[in-house]
Amino acid sequence: MSVVLDSWAVLRYLEGAEPAAGVVADLLDEERPAISWINLGEVLYIIQRLHGEDQAARTVHDLRAVTAPELPTPNRVLEAAQIKGVYRMAYADAFAAATAVALNATLWSGDPELLIQPARWRWRDLR
Repeated sequence: MSVVLDSWAVLRYLEGAEPAAGVVADLLDEERPAISWINLGEVLYIIQRLHGEDQAARTVHDLRAVTAPELPTPNRVLEAAQIKGVYRMAYADAFAAATAVALNATLWSGDPELLIQPARWRWRDLR
């Protein structure tokens, strides 16, 4: 697995917001990228607020079929906390970064909090 998606990337995909939506759609045709369960939960609550509980549940069900959700291990939780301690970002974003570090993968995002230099993780800007 070479790619980790964060919630920003997934939400742009779901919205059809280009250029991110097309790039993520192409990726999903080729492989099952990883996503932290923390970020998948973030997608759920955002969709729930916008479109209701049923749509959110369907969306997460569909995403589970095309991604490889990663349950945070104790080490991943500590890595996310260390990342959050060093960089100014939301805790959920730190889990996306920690997942990319743990899997030696590239984090796909357009979130400026994650697209920083220097960083412990590799990233691709989808904006």
